[in-house]
Amino acid sequence: MRDSGESDLSTILLNWYDRHARIMPWRVPPDRKQAGERPDPYRVWLSEVMLQQTTVAAVRAYFQRFTDRWPTVADLAAAADGDVMGEWAGLGYYARARNLLACARAVVRDHGGVFPANRAGLLELPGIGPYTASAIAAIAYDEPAVVVDGNVERVMARLWRVEEPLPGAKTELTRLAAVLTPVARPGDYAQAVMDLGATICTPRNPACGICPWRDPCRARADGVQATLPRKAEKAAKPVRQGVIWVARRADGAWLAERRAERGLLGGMLGFPGSDWDGAGGAAPLAANWAEVGDVRHTFTHFHLILQVQVTSVAQDAVALRGEFLAPAAFRPADLPTVMRKAFDLANSALAPP
Repeated sequence: MRDSGESDLSTILLNWYDRHARIMPWRVPPDRKQAGERPDPYRVWLSEVMLQQTTVAAVRAYFQRFTDRWPTVADLAAAADGDVMGEWAGLGYYARARNLLACARAVVRDHGGVFPANRAGLLELPGIGPYTASAIAAIAYDEPAVVVDGNVERVMARLWRVEEPLPGAKTELTRLAAVLTPVARPGDYAQAVMDLGATICTPRNPACGICPWRDPCRARADGVQATLPRKAEKAAKPVRQGVIWVARRADGAWLAERRAERGLLGGMLGFPGSDWDGAGGAAPLAANWAEVGDVRHTFTHFHLILQVQVTSVAQDAVALRGEFLAPAAFRPADLPTVMRKAFDLANSALAPP
């Protein structure tokens, strides 16, 4: 049971949030909520999926484009896979985009276009894990679910002075977050803790002087707030290598292929390439290929180096892999980041058609 001190902490933070809540395109501000406006579960869900391992600054423009093009979950469920993957290009972690479509279609097919109104029901949807289910349940439906992201972990580690390193400390930090989660306004409270971590209790140089929880913060009292949360050392990421072939036809068409649905960059548009095991491979067509340099990209578990080879080919060139896309059908913006890097390098190396 929460005691009065813990209730006071929640109240203090909610009062701070009422004055300092960040303005987000997917968020209903406190004053509008108090006037009776309810958050749209679709917009809450979409923002939470986009924000996984991505910054708010990076997500804003993507969220606006998605909601302009697909304003409801039914609109998104009816969208073509390629259109959604194209709009997602650049956000990374492309399995999220595939899960996004699967979830939207399940909501329409199995729930009449309405998201389940509780955490348990949300967890049954494809692509929704414990954190996302808690966030939607709390923010959209005011269920007192415990919402713990990286910002919340940092705030809890400092407030309670938890010395155990992450990720081992996750269970304890979640327990402590649950202690403070109120029954009243749990959605606003969840967003308040995340705002506190994003704007005041930041990873470096926390602004403790203006923090609403500065007095009860144990780490600040002991002068160790900047050292928490501690993190276990990570193993060095391996380096993988491959080759990518970028061909442009005399009419300006580019040789492209859509990657297999499973695996990294699944379902995304790209260029023919080798496996990423350093063993090379066969070019997608017979041509005079020229190496123009390397592109580098870092994924969650490894670094990737791709040697880029380019060529210009005649109008009647026949490819063994992929297909030539006319300029009107090829948008470099639809490419995932590593493929866009390869395109930029190749495009600058090739003479205009």
